[in-house]
Amino acid sequence: MKKLMIAGIALVLVSPVASKVDAQGNSMSFFITSTNPGKGADLGGLAGADAHCQALAKAAGAGNREWRAYLSTNGPGGVNAKDRIGSGPWFNAKGVQVAASVADLHSDNNKLSKENSLNEKGEVNNGRGDQPNRHDILTGSNLDGTAAAGTCNNWTSSAGDGGAQVGHHDRTGGGQAPTSWNSAHQTPGCAAENLAKVGGAGFFYCFAAK
Repeated sequence: MKKLMIAGIALVLVSPVASKVDAQGNSMSFFITSTNPGKGADLGGLAGADAHCQALAKAAGAGNREWRAYLSTNGPGGVNAKDRIGSGPWFNAKGVQVAASVADLHSDNNKLSKENSLNEKGEVNNGRGDQPNRHDILTGSNLDGTAAAGTCNNWTSSAGDGGAQVGHHDRTGGGQAPTSWNSAHQTPGCAAENLAKVGGAGFFYCFAAK
């Protein structure tokens, strides 16, 4: 901000509004991964999933934050997805607030939808009716963000058996809770082909925890 004196009158000059690219780098705190690490539901555990979030965020100009995958795990040392993503609020790559807090995120008031659940590039992810359908998002979580049974051995297995709990980012489709963004149904296995059978590509949600 600068001041310019004209005839004794101080005029305030306001800097131009930041570009969308700058806004994305500074404010994005939520996205769906645009790629899978390459082994279906074997993400290299939580550490591998978090690293994937961090790498994608860095490539998009938002690597100055601490990124966490929205994934739950079971057994000794198990964690709930809702407990590892910070306190919010969270914004997508276009600057739209999708949730104000953890409670808001897991309520009916969140703004998650196909249009708002963008990837780190600001792109809309394929949903039901698109080819190919990629609306299944890995979470391993129940509706309230706590750990569900299906986590593909805590995100270290790409075997054909077992399965992972997924949500539907477009809030449509089959399953016990078809409109749930984080807990719609379980996949028939953990390999990439098993995920694809029911409408997924092994993508997951990333949140800026700090």
